[in-house]
Amino acid sequence: MELNVNHCGTNYFLRFSLLVIERKMKNRWIILLGALSLASSTFAQTWIWYPGDYEIWLGNQMNNRRTERGAFFPPFWKTDSHYVVVEFSKKLDLAEPEEIFIAAEGKYNVKLDGKLQFGMPSTLKLPAGKHSLNIKVWNQSTPPTIYVKGKTVNTDKTWKVTYEDKEWIDESGKASDTSATVYMDAGCWNFDGATQLPSKFSLVRKPMKAVSSTPRKEGVLYDFGKETFGYITLKDVKGKGTIHIYYGESPEEALDTEYCETLDKLLAEPGQITDLAIRNTRKLYDEYTLDNSKAFRYVYVTCDPGVTMQDVSMQYEYLPEEYRGSFKCNDEELNRIWEVGAYTMHLTTREFFIDGIKRDRWVWSGDAIQSYLMNYYLFFDNETVKRTIWLLRGKDPVTSHSNTIMDYTFYWFLSIYDYYMYSGDKDFVTQLYPRMQSMMDYVLGRTNANGMVEGMTGDWVFVDWADGYLDKKGELSFEQVLFCKSLETMALCASLAGNTADKTKYEKLASALRSKLEPAFWNEQKQAMVHNRIQGKQSESVTRYANMFSVFFNYLNADKQQAIKHSVLQNDSILKITTPYMRFYELEALCALGEQESVMKEMKAYWGGMLKEGATSFWEKYNPEETGTQHLAMYGRPYGKSLCHAWGASPIYLLGKYYLGVKPTKPGYEEYSVTPCLGGLKWMEGTVPTPYGNIHIYMDKKEIRIKSDGGKGILNIPTRKGMKAMTIEPGKEQVFKY
Repeated sequence: MELNVNHCGTNYFLRFSLLVIERKMKNRWIILLGALSLASSTFAQTWIWYPGDYEIWLGNQMNNRRTERGAFFPPFWKTDSHYVVVEFSKKLDLAEPEEIFIAAEGKYNVKLDGKLQFGMPSTLKLPAGKHSLNIKVWNQSTPPTIYVKGKTVNTDKTWKVTYEDKEWIDESGKASDTSATVYMDAGCWNFDGATQLPSKFSLVRKPMKAVSSTPRKEGVLYDFGKETFGYITLKDVKGKGTIHIYYGESPEEALDTEYCETLDKLLAEPGQITDLAIRNTRKLYDEYTLDNSKAFRYVYVTCDPGVTMQDVSMQYEYLPEEYRGSFKCNDEELNRIWEVGAYTMHLTTREFFIDGIKRDRWVWSGDAIQSYLMNYYLFFDNETVKRTIWLLRGKDPVTSHSNTIMDYTFYWFLSIYDYYMYSGDKDFVTQLYPRMQSMMDYVLGRTNANGMVEGMTGDWVFVDWADGYLDKKGELSFEQVLFCKSLETMALCASLAGNTADKTKYEKLASALRSKLEPAFWNEQKQAMVHNRIQGKQSESVTRYANMFSVFFNYLNADKQQAIKHSVLQNDSILKITTPYMRFYELEALCALGEQESVMKEMKAYWGGMLKEGATSFWEKYNPEETGTQHLAMYGRPYGKSLCHAWGASPIYLLGKYYLGVKPTKPGYEEYSVTPCLGGLKWMEGTVPTPYGNIHIYMDKKEIRIKSDGGKGILNIPTRKGMKAMTIEPGKEQVFKY
């Protein structure tokens, strides 16, 4: 099957056969296509839904899988649901009659030119000429979706959808000729066959065996060789009694039956097994695979005396992704850092970009924006970006910040324009813009008299996990910087959506706030932005956060940026950052200031430090000053730290953008620049994915070789007199000596 890039994005299902189809459907309202005798379709068709609804529903399935020691642990922020009644409509102009096939997930009716058709028709004959086709679907349990296939009439993102019908009928029976109903462009993904039901989506699984098994204490410790994710499988279970399964990202955690973060208990009986956590009993065959997925490297299994089993393996669950990005150099440690970073990203790229695979398994906005950026240099998976953005936004009315965190709301805004710059997907921005408006209205409704944001009741002001006191009171400079950038993003997106009034409004708000930043927070004596201001008075505290964001946002002039480099970023007396989360931005700021050589040393020391500790994926937090099992503890729990966390993979982004040096300068890589920098390496080569294909770069101390598949590129070559700009011709390898 050919990939249809003009449809709804990368076709996972056609390329990888992802969807697991259930032959026997329990819901009698779901109409399935057995065999089509219709003429072959001229245009592609897919299942469609109200935009954001499927993403919210799927996100609920994911966010509610977290368990702690077998107990269900839901997310603690507002949970939205899909609309239960959705109307789908299309204006038709047919040159000739045609017959269409109709399928829906839910109970539905069909109107042709306002006339209600009998029952729930699976086929409908359409006469030639102009017509109005309306399909209304009700589904309480899964999002209402439809699939229409004909010769020219097919469901795609051009269909209009609404969740409310504000028309009415008067006493004469006449329908109103005006309506306040708002229609949106339909949402879709890649459910392109009639039997590829969106509600039945699942990730791919493949069997994997442990690399070793060691008798320990009362059971057996299984080692799967590296951090992994999936479902434990037990082979040839016999007897009666309880089976205990303890999971660990480390052997210490798996063997600590009292404090390991995740575990399972099974009751084996002749012919059946009961999962005691979810109270689910199934027939027992040669193999039994648990219903709940877990993250682990090690699994410790103990059994009551009356129970035996032959082996323990797993079903590895993953989203098949093509590793389009690559990096290799003369430094093997750095190569290993890139490889482990890529694996970390892959493990945490699932239905959505999630934080970590062991503990939360939730979608957090602050984590997600970094995953998006790393993704652009590794997979270039636009569909997972869009799904995650939709999920994080949720529904109107807005009653809290994203994930309840003020800074995470701002990251949500910033991520949208980032996506547009890398993808060039204007349609997505336009479709999402109404929810951007209502989200920003919520933020503007929570500003103080200075037009700045402060934490209010119900707000979590996060910033970072800090090994030291981090004041969250008053006007935080960090939050104002993010707020200002969010307003600028709103102005840019308003322009894309064709809303000139909003563009002017947000430009004025952004300009007004930006003009206040330096007077409010810059301290000449400290040569830095202070951390916060309380009742109009600057605090004495200086932290890295606002300072480093002001650098790569270019909110300060060149002199002040250089001052910050010395007074803050390279000053060990300033509160150090110990999370990969904020090291991401700290190192980006240093790279923006031309400090690639020092950043290279930092990457090798910090991420190389995790490798020396035995990491097979990168961690939620790493403090080089800690030793032994201290590296496993967090949140007051001995194994609370996630040893596979998306934000730990930031070298993927840094190496792609600041060493290979590739970044878009116009949306969708229509134009781009390449400014490679060895940063102390002898040679390096790598690939950066784009919508046009790939850009491949090789650089050593004498030459640069580059090949691009498309777009208008400029190569910046270092010379003694500065940078020399050269045009990159797509389609052929070019060699530049310097």
